[in-house]
Amino acid sequence: MAETTNYQKHANTNPIQKLLIDNFYKKFFKMIKPLKVKSILDVGCGEGFTLKKLEEKKIGKQNEGIDYSSDAIKIGHKIYPELNLKRGDVYKLNYQDNTFDLSICTEVLEHLEDPVKAVAEIRRVTSKYIVFSVPNEPFFIMANFLRGKYLKRFGNHPEHINHWTSFGFESFLRKQGLAVVKSKHPFAWSLVLTKKV
Repeated sequence: MAETTNYQKHANTNPIQKLLIDNFYKKFFKMIKPLKVKSILDVGCGEGFTLKKLEEKKIGKQNEGIDYSSDAIKIGHKIYPELNLKRGDVYKLNYQDNTFDLSICTEVLEHLEDPVKAVAEIRRVTSKYIVFSVPNEPFFIMANFLRGKYLKRFGNHPEHINHWTSFGFESFLRKQGLAVVKSKHPFAWSLVLTKKV
């Protein structure tokens, strides 16, 4: 069972990396806690790190996650056997319309060939709110470069095929029929709470 890049990110003991991730989650939970949602879908849940934190914070009662990576789901079942994690496809979610009060899609859209189709499908299965996060460019690439990562690619992560500024990402989401309720910018991400309109 191969470690995924997501697992490596969350299990990293580098204090700067931990600080950045902790700051991200601090803003994330401050954003969603007031929503008082009961059901949550984490699209691209990886190994379940976010779902576990939601459980610990007592946010949501019926929470589950899907991820395309079989390795991520296997690791998730091993480290968090109590979580509801399944293999799934963001382009064809196996749920009825408006199933979840809140969907979460963090660090996924930058990897996808068709982010428009993915957002439409997430929107379909969600009744109220969706939280998205993507790298905030050009800060994410600059941070990688300054840390000596992906130097031959000038700091661009090899798996990222979409790049958005914070303004550009909000504009993209509005074009998908979503209202931007709130946005935060924990370095080096854009974190956006949207609502169906």
